Amino acid sequence: MIIAVPAVAPDIDAEMDRRLGRCAYFVFVDSETGEWKAERNPGADAASGAGVLAVQTIVNGGAEALAAPDYGPNAYEALAAAGVKMYLAKSGTVREIVEKVKKGELEPVSGATSAGMHGPGHGGGRMRRW
Repeated sequence: MIIAVPAVAPDIDAEMDRRLGRCAYFVFVDSETGEWKAERNPGADAASGAGVLAVQTIVNGGAEALAAPDYGPNAYEALAAAGVKMYLAKSGTVREIVEKVKKGELEPVSGATSAGMHGPGHGGGRMRRW
C-alpha cells in the first residue's frame, strides 16, 4: 500500500508537517517494499486553493492512504471521494508513522477532524456595508 505523509522535508526520516494543505512536502512510502519518494506540495505557496492542490498531489502520487494530524471537511470529502484511506497521526517521522499504519496503531478517520480553513475568520469574504 502506498502511504502519504505530509512532511517538513523531502525525506523518510523528516518530521510530519502539522499542516495538510500547506505542508512543504508529501512523502509517499510503499509499505511493502519500503521504497519512497517525496514531492513538493504545490499548495504550500498557493495564494488560494491549497487544499485542492494538496489532494491532487496525494492522489496523483498514487497514495492509497494518508496519515496526517488533521482533516478539514473539504480535504476529508475530496480524499474520501478519491478512495484514500485516512489515519490520524499526532507526531513523529514519516518512517515512524508508516510503521504505525502498518501495525494498525493509528486511528482510522471517518469524518472531518476540524472545521477547516473556510469558515468565518478565515478569509471567507468581506462584510458588505449598505
